[in-house]
Amino acid sequence: MPKVPSVSYERIIAALRRLGFHQVRQRGSHIRMEKSFGDRTVRITVPSHRPVKRSTLSHILKDAEISLDDFLAAM
Repeated sequence: MPKVPSVSYERIIAALRRLGFHQVRQRGSHIRMEKSFGDRTVRITVPSHRPVKRSTLSHILKDAEISLDDFLAAM
């Protein structure tokens, strides 16, 4: 299994959009995104940092219910 990369927030946002998320709002340096799964909605917050720490990206992927392989394929 590959390591979680350290990438910029622009690349994370682009990959999440390809995976069906859309931007809801931005307040300061945090971008709020969400995706609906039938009767529930998954909401995540992406900090606009360059680069986003690997541990932060790992938590974002866990909260978004996205595997690392799916994320890397969307990048």
